[in-house]
Amino acid sequence: MPVEYLTPGVYVEEIDSGMKPIAGVGTSTAAIIGEAADDVKMPDQPGKFKKDDKGATVIDDKTKKPVPLPYSVAPAGIPQLITSWEAFKNNFGDIQPGNKRLAHAVYGFFNNGGARAWITRIAHTDSAKDYMPVLDRYKAIDEISLVVVPGASVEVQDMVLNHCEGEYQQDRFAILDGQPVTDLTKEAIQGGLRNSDHGYGAIYYPWIQVYDPVDDRREIIPPSGHIAGIFARVDEERGVHKAPANELIHGALGVGIRNVDGSETPMVLSRADQAGLNPHGVNVIRKFDGDIRIWGARTLATDVNAEWRLINVRRLFLFIKKSIDHGTQWVVFEPNDQALWGKITRDVSDFLRRVWRSGALFGPTEQEAFFVKCDATNNPREVRDAGQVIIDIGVAPVKPAEFVIFRISQWAGPNPG
Repeated sequence: MPVEYLTPGVYVEEIDSGMKPIAGVGTSTAAIIGEAADDVKMPDQPGKFKKDDKGATVIDDKTKKPVPLPYSVAPAGIPQLITSWEAFKNNFGDIQPGNKRLAHAVYGFFNNGGARAWITRIAHTDSAKDYMPVLDRYKAIDEISLVVVPGASVEVQDMVLNHCEGEYQQDRFAILDGQPVTDLTKEAIQGGLRNSDHGYGAIYYPWIQVYDPVDDRREIIPPSGHIAGIFARVDEERGVHKAPANELIHGALGVGIRNVDGSETPMVLSRADQAGLNPHGVNVIRKFDGDIRIWGARTLATDVNAEWRLINVRRLFLFIKKSIDHGTQWVVFEPNDQALWGKITRDVSDFLRRVWRSGALFGPTEQEAFFVKCDATNNPREVRDAGQVIIDIGVAPVKPAEFVIFRISQWAGPNPG
């Protein structure tokens, strides 16, 4: 309603500029699923004590002190938002036989830079199908970008890939553990797991050795939880366009595999070993002068879909796609005319300009780095009559320097320039 000006003076008004900036979405919230028994030992709640049937505080007969009241273990099958290792312990217990694999993975996630994780425990499972209801629950949690099931079977890993690739999902990335085998072939390490044509997942091999406080010794565990933390760390420090590779795995003491019978086989892979794996999309974890590092940045995409072969390219597109989706919801039901097309072009271009300036897109000018097209040529009458508005977007992602080649020769004479 227009304001009436009746008294002389200065009036300051707020007006809508029409600008609707697109904000970049988060890329490092993980979904982590693992087994944890109903009877895991839980830590005591500070300042809370057990009560008897009459509401009186229970006193220990030996110590003559009130009996502490422990936390309750989180319900099975229900995702819990966890933002620290302490919060995990209060919901799922400290590292112990009943939750060891899940707890090690979560500890590795936070220790390597992770900050937010939706964690779900499965009390006991004899079937891969027990994981499906959990994955279905994750569909409604929009902020999830990474999916981890430490040490999962091939059947479960296939479910995770299906979840990330689903028609109404396609905004998540699966971090998968290679099978614990000594056969250094893609087929053995993937264990029959299919490829992901559009690169919605990556596989890592071998497993890593960490300190186990339960038995006071070193133990070999699946690396996926630690690697998810590294994804989060690199996203925070450099951006989603930086490949999460050549990165130190905090807490890793060695590499190897854990055999079916419980025995462990230490392994140190060489450059020659990796030469047979890297071209096939197996990301090798290697030891360099005592440091344990991720030494690969490939997805499970095949050569036929080589444009999705690199992790940072796939995840950059997930980030751009989801950010634009969230930031342009205001467009729905707006009048479909030239004014709308101009607003869309402006807002999306402003967002991609920020992405380009962050170093994620290739090209010395924005014209070389990206384009946004929304006009009468891609929105003719038949498109408008169908209630659609079409925006064509192209971006040139930066690729990682995977192979650094120095050409050295003897030289005498003037600088060749």
